[in-house]
Amino acid sequence: MNYSSELKKFLTSQYIYSGARIALAIVIPSIILAQFGLLKEYFLFPLGTSFVGLTDQPGPFIRRRNTLLLSIFSFFLIALFASLVKDFPIAVYLEIICFGFFFSMIGVYGLRLATFGSLALVVLSIFIDGHLTGNDILWSSFIFFLGCFWFFVVFMIVSTLQPYKLASQVVGENYLELADYLRIKAGYYTKNPDADSQLNQLISQQIKIKNLQEDTREIVFRTRKIVNESTTQSRLLMLMFLNSVDLYDKLLTSENDYKRMNLVFGDTKLVQDIHRYLLLMADEITNLGISLQSGLSYKQITNFDAELKNIYDEFFEHRSQRFSSETLEDFMMLRQVLMRITEITDEVNTILKVNSQDVKLAKSLSTGLDYSKFLPKEEQLNHKVFLSNFSLKSGHFRHAIRVTIALLLGYIVSRFEILGIGHSYWILITIIAILKPAYSTTKHRNMLRFFGTLAGAIIAYIILYFVDDASVLLGVLLISMIICFSLLKSNYFWAVLFMTIYIFLSFNFLRPGNVNLIFKDRLLDTLIGGVITFLVAYFVLPVWEHTQNLDLMKKSSKSNLDYFRLVMDHFLKKDLNDEDFRLKRKNAIINLANLSDNFQRMISDPKNQQRKLETVHQFVTTTHLITAYTASLSQYAKTGHDFPEIDLENWKIKISAELLRTSSLLFQKDLDENIKTESRIKPEDQVFDLLEKRKAELESQTISNEKKTFTVSHLTEIKNIRELLELIYDVAKDQRKIIEEYLIYQSTIAKQ
Repeated sequence: MNYSSELKKFLTSQYIYSGARIALAIVIPSIILAQFGLLKEYFLFPLGTSFVGLTDQPGPFIRRRNTLLLSIFSFFLIALFASLVKDFPIAVYLEIICFGFFFSMIGVYGLRLATFGSLALVVLSIFIDGHLTGNDILWSSFIFFLGCFWFFVVFMIVSTLQPYKLASQVVGENYLELADYLRIKAGYYTKNPDADSQLNQLISQQIKIKNLQEDTREIVFRTRKIVNESTTQSRLLMLMFLNSVDLYDKLLTSENDYKRMNLVFGDTKLVQDIHRYLLLMADEITNLGISLQSGLSYKQITNFDAELKNIYDEFFEHRSQRFSSETLEDFMMLRQVLMRITEITDEVNTILKVNSQDVKLAKSLSTGLDYSKFLPKEEQLNHKVFLSNFSLKSGHFRHAIRVTIALLLGYIVSRFEILGIGHSYWILITIIAILKPAYSTTKHRNMLRFFGTLAGAIIAYIILYFVDDASVLLGVLLISMIICFSLLKSNYFWAVLFMTIYIFLSFNFLRPGNVNLIFKDRLLDTLIGGVITFLVAYFVLPVWEHTQNLDLMKKSSKSNLDYFRLVMDHFLKKDLNDEDFRLKRKNAIINLANLSDNFQRMISDPKNQQRKLETVHQFVTTTHLITAYTASLSQYAKTGHDFPEIDLENWKIKISAELLRTSSLLFQKDLDENIKTESRIKPEDQVFDLLEKRKAELESQTISNEKKTFTVSHLTEIKNIRELLELIYDVAKDQRKIIEEYLIYQSTIAKQ
């Protein structure tokens, strides 16, 4: 691992940028208040800033602004109402039920409002017993409101000064994830790679890339400045993102028969050189991503043309020694590998050229795409969507019930005098932070929350025991806040650890000398909240991941069928446009990632809920292969070349029929017998005859040493196209058999 690059990636990321903005917005007013001896009296000001700051999720400016305004007024009203009814037990319980359910259900409108809802419940938890507002409730609530509004002012100033900063950071993050994907791919070019491990890593990385691309599409395509303005910067950002998607497509298409390649060429220097070259390219893409995140200029280190020429020289040297009619197909396979690497190199060179601030190239950018078609679907903000989810079939409804019950239990337990719990808020906050719609996520966060709190409490205790200097403690507090807010999304354990440290230090500034009490309370409250969360998540209307499998399989199967048909239409010269191709490709990749993500969460479910785990894993694997092979096939389709030696029409019918059989099984539709017949037709190709003819020629003539470095023979192309078609058909047939087995199991379960 390159620790220097990892550190640069983190320090230039949107997460550290956002974390620093929130932390400074909190700390600077706190220091000013402390200088005038007013921090204790006005403690609610920085508290309000922290809550509203956490609702600022990445996205288009208008949505971020509107969410912040909604948060300011909602948090103020919640704090005021909770403080006013604190002395009326029945009202408090009704408050927990109404607010708990509503602010959990609001997640039906997307992740942004789900985050807002969770923080609204945290505000409720903080003010539920009135210990922060004291006797002057209206004044205290007004101070809290001012703190909330202060972050909005900071947000508007920063957004005005740096309108493209977030977009540049997320586009840069796309390249960083693509570099990691390429490093995983490079692992195939080592001696005896673990194919299963490599595939699992690729699938996990695809999930990350899919989620990031969805977020980036929303930020780039919904940000009016980027879409509508004709500035060089906006055009370049748009082009850099679109090129990152194309690069991902190229990486996805570089699928090969790695087992055979390793068997034949695994010991050669050539394969080792390919491995080293891909790692060098990954490092360059990483540096590009870091430069985009930081806004600094990028300087290329590796000379790709020189490195690639060395690899081709090694290839031709090896070819001159071992090439014969017997090894013809092996060298055709290896030549194709080199061509895929060359295509990836060309794509990277294009990206670097764009990034070099070529103004003429930027001004000529005209994609002709309807960006709205590429955006993730969001529920409209109307009451019908909200009310339509009032059903036990809705995951949002079930989650809202779980949250409400957990909050009620947490509040009731906090009232037990025997436990000696001073305030209920930390138990409730623990429940809100841990309890998520998916059981697997809840289980994982539960452990991270407890151990993060324990580790942070111990570290904070040691710091407070040995350090008395207020300036040093303030510095540790600021650093802890920045790291905490920066890691909340990416590394929950460390975020909780630093959160615990800064909370300990904050309480110490307000009430010095209470470290032992704080230590005991935080650990006890976290333990109680964790136990309640686990019990509710397991026993109250749980949503197990296996219940989502069938629906996700349907979507993935259909999108792969649509994607394959479109690629074959490209071969057959039908009237097609780039936008349609991009949409079909996007749908196939997104549905594959969703299916893979669901499977990975399923692994964390209880053993008795991991229904047909191996079968689902096989379906995920075959879906990945079909998508990857189809993407590889698309590279030939888009060349515009003719391939009359391959019966493309019948291959399209044959494979489409097999994919349709799988889709029909999943959708439980009766299938026309003609479809089954079509899946068994035999395309009339001439590839085998041409290959045999070429072998015969090689046996009777001298082998040419001509080095056509960047070209591939027509025979190599048609051979690889036919092999891809055979691979897609074989995998599609295997997938259909997997689904037949899966559906038999499903019907057996349903009868029981």
